[in-house]
Amino acid sequence: MTQTGVEHVKVHFRLETDGDWPPASVESLWALDRGDGTVRLDNTPWFVRGVACGDVLTTHPDEDGVHWAGQVVSPSQNCTIRLIVLRDKGSGAARQSVLNAFAELGVGGEGIERFGMVALNVPPEVDLAKVQRLVDHGVAQEWWDMEEGCITDAWRAARAR
Repeated sequence: MTQTGVEHVKVHFRLETDGDWPPASVESLWALDRGDGTVRLDNTPWFVRGVACGDVLTTHPDEDGVHWAGQVVSPSQNCTIRLIVLRDKGSGAARQSVLNAFAELGVGGEGIERFGMVALNVPPEVDLAKVQRLVDHGVAQEWWDMEEGCITDAWRAARAR
């Protein structure tokens, strides 16, 4: 989570699974309650597709008070890129070295031990072409596999260059 002093809520997303992936049918993300039926996502999703940290979306509470995600009403223009770290079997040190490499480009993220993954939050103001070159280099070197969880037109345009 990136902000404190504001009410955080968990927002739940139903996931479509393909075989045994993702390994859950629901993912919950922290979000800042805006008090008007919308929230701003405050962390990067591990499995949800089509959303990124900072996106504003509607929520719909169920009878138990669980907040379920609705439509994105204001995209943040951040991208969500997920990496399965292959080097050193996705060890903590390997995941941290990946995070460090992307941090040098202005990209934040976090790792998860259980799946040897890193979820990256790519803000729109970074050099997207440089980020893509690093992503592609790591894939080519078999350091990681990559999934574009949520990309923007700017990401696509940088890819086309």
